[in-house]
Amino acid sequence: MQFELRAITQEGRVESLDLHALDEASAREQASSRGYTVLTVRRKSNLLALRFERSDRFPVLLFSQELLVLLNAGLPLVAAIETLAEKERHAEFRTVLERIASTLRQGRALSAALEQYPNAFSPLYVATVRASERTGDLAPALLRYVAYQNQLDAIRKRLVNASIYPALLIGVGGLVSLFLLLYVVPRFSRIYEERGADLPLFSKFLLLWGQTVEGHALVVVGALILLGAALWYAARRAGARAAIENALWGLPAVGEKMKVYQLARFYRTIGMLLRGGMPLVGALEMGAELLHPVLRERLFAASRTISEGRSVSESMDRYGLTTPVALRLLSVGEHSGNMGEMMDRIAIFHDEEIGRWVDWFTRLFEPILMAVIGVVIGAIVILMYMPIFELAGSLR
Repeated sequence: MQFELRAITQEGRVESLDLHALDEASAREQASSRGYTVLTVRRKSNLLALRFERSDRFPVLLFSQELLVLLNAGLPLVAAIETLAEKERHAEFRTVLERIASTLRQGRALSAALEQYPNAFSPLYVATVRASERTGDLAPALLRYVAYQNQLDAIRKRLVNASIYPALLIGVGGLVSLFLLLYVVPRFSRIYEERGADLPLFSKFLLLWGQTVEGHALVVVGALILLGAALWYAARRAGARAAIENALWGLPAVGEKMKVYQLARFYRTIGMLLRGGMPLVGALEMGAELLHPVLRERLFAASRTISEGRSVSESMDRYGLTTPVALRLLSVGEHSGNMGEMMDRIAIFHDEEIGRWVDWFTRLFEPILMAVIGVVIGAIVILMYMPIFELAGSLR
């Protein structure tokens, strides 16, 4: 991320600095290491920064995989992290690793070192490491996290891959429609205007649009560009995304599948934390951030009920946080004492269910989308040629 700092130099002058850092704390430390006294820090927001913000995130999964390999090879934890820092080419990431190694050399725990960089390491990751420190099994904990993240990435990639073709159809259909409306229709409107032809009502509306574009092309194109920019900006706003999610959540079929998808992620997370040694109530609180606000409120109520001594399956089912399959597997987990494994099985079952539904919906949605695009483009073409068809009919 790009930050703008106002700082005092060693000579007493006030200067502005532009620094690239992982978070605000890292930006302050960079300036302090150069001898500046920082007054204010402000994150710079521009289109270029927004474009590359995602690529500047710390690669936690790769870090975990490499650290796991080095630990299994017999290296001590500090030496392993120092090795990763030496081979890291990204300056910010190398600085983070060096500071983590420095914190470990001071005798502090790895979870405490990771906790200093919340923009790099999520609370879930820190909690996983902290739970492993109690049992002394950091390598198995990292292996569980890598498997957990790979499974989440697999279902996420499946959803993205399923949306590529529909998005391509919408994009091509939109470009063709814009070409007809912005280039072809204005020329037809000029021809019919010069000949004074009597047009059908809908053709008049379409050709009126063509005349508007012909006379105010820059205004129309500028308005379309501003509309596209506004939609893009709104899509990046958390409030807009939440509104879209709430609207989808209200749809009967789609909302139910979104609930199942969130519950699958939730159960997979809880299962990983339980197998890492974290208490159940603490794991439930940690997984709450993965849920929709409606489900989150239900989870808090279920957690209170579990804390009062009620069974997990009964509490989760009482507040609508289970499916029939999940309820039965939770009951089995309670009786067998292997709740973590049962939650993993719940997640696997529902991931497969979501995958089957995505495949079915894609097969149904794609031909419907193609038909809708064809109808829109066909309607524009027919309305443009309607006067010619009527003229040909009158000649007969």
